Amino acid sequence: MSRMLRYVPDAARALQQARVQGAQAHLLGPVTSKAEALDAIGTALSFPAWYGRNLDALYDCLLDLSWQPTGEHMLVWAGHRQLENADPDGYRAVLAVLDAATNPERPLSVVLADA
Repeated sequence: MSRMLRYVPDAARALQQARVQGAQAHLLGPVTSKAEALDAIGTALSFPAWYGRNLDALYDCLLDLSWQPTGEHMLVWAGHRQLENADPDGYRAVLAVLDAATNPERPLSVVLADA
């Protein structure tokens, strides 16, 4: 498994754990298309207006996060399998970007939750 992505059964527990660890927690709900995923991630992480809502822009924003408070950030994606079921190729593409977009100066982890 990648350094950045991990799987958990319960989003609420993951959010609680993030807060206990002092991380900024960001919740992303179920989506059924790649376009919805790009929009939802941008909303969850408060991406700036210039965010282009494509995979390249997602990667760039995930690497930057300069508009967010310093420290650890955790993106919790509840119901991630809905996108996998609706659009397997889009799901894999979004996951690949999430996995590739590591930033040691502004740590971001992604938790994929079933519910």
